[in-house]
Amino acid sequence: MVQPRRSDERVVYSTAGGKICPQCQQPVSACRCSKKPAGPRGDGNVRVRRESKGRRGKVMTVIVGLALEEAALAELAAKLKKKLGTGGAVKDGAIEIQGDHRDTLVTMLREMGHSAKPAGG
Repeated sequence: MVQPRRSDERVVYSTAGGKICPQCQQPVSACRCSKKPAGPRGDGNVRVRRESKGRRGKVMTVIVGLALEEAALAELAAKLKKKLGTGGAVKDGAIEIQGDHRDTLVTMLREMGHSAKPAGG
């Protein structure tokens, strides 16, 4: 026999919807109270650094700190890759360009109006 729930009890998990949001009592996948519009991730201090750790010795140039939306970040990455004639990607709010292009990218970003500076050794 199923007992009725008390008014102070709440559902924590349901097999129908998975985890339940504590504020709106909706499944987390359909929760509207915690979904905020994603703003730019960068802090405005644009840093260009070289990375080779965890990349089997291959060098990547990583640009972090750009205060741009995802679409604008992808567009900027496409422009930079095309000008340099190389590949790359946008991951976690950072632009990754294949190869060692740190000095060139700093110059290009400054020409585009960003206050870029080289970071790291």
